[in-house]
Amino acid sequence: MIKENLKKVEARVENACRRAGRSPLDVTLIAVSKTKPVSMIREVMETGIVDFGENKVQELCDKTEQIPEKLNWHLIGHLQRNKVKYIIGRVCMIHSVDSLRLAQEIQKEADKHQVSEVPVLVEVNIGNEESKDGVSPENAAELVQEIAKLPAVRVMGLMTVAPFVEDPEENREAFRTMRRLRDEIGALSIPNVQMKELSMGMTGDFEVAIEEGATMVRVGTAIFGARN
Repeated sequence: MIKENLKKVEARVENACRRAGRSPLDVTLIAVSKTKPVSMIREVMETGIVDFGENKVQELCDKTEQIPEKLNWHLIGHLQRNKVKYIIGRVCMIHSVDSLRLAQEIQKEADKHQVSEVPVLVEVNIGNEESKDGVSPENAAELVQEIAKLPAVRVMGLMTVAPFVEDPEENREAFRTMRRLRDEIGALSIPNVQMKELSMGMTGDFEVAIEEGATMVRVGTAIFGARN
């Protein structure tokens, strides 16, 4: 069932890319495996997928212990400063950096672990929702400029969790704004910053996100089924 689901998702990614005149190679599909057992992750691994997203630090650590194979683990959930020490060296990217204090903690732990580069995305609260983490769009460029001064913390782009909507078209403007913001910050040519990634779009709206420029989509339910 999971493999069939994955095939359908990959076809939807390809179709969205075709509509946008983009190559599917420009979009990384991150299989969001939070709350799902290792057996399910292994099923997805058999199809050649290597990018997996986890929300919680403890769960990510447990799974990396159980799966020794080389995978790209993405931390996509909120990261508390006191948990940073557990994931440095385990993850290929932290998608949810939303403050300078968190970035400074990542730098501190990178120094301790002798890790020279930690790729991160700056999380933007595009809907200015009180219930969500992320820097406001107005303050995103300033935060990127501050983080850029930390030698090991490498800003690779932006991430957002768009508002939950019934009709994915309702998020099109938010995704478009994210792309503009990424391009505007990229145009500043800030040293130590590569504004190439745009992590946005989930099961409900990833096709619209791709049409508006997402380079990473985080899809869980459409691959693994509903969460328990």
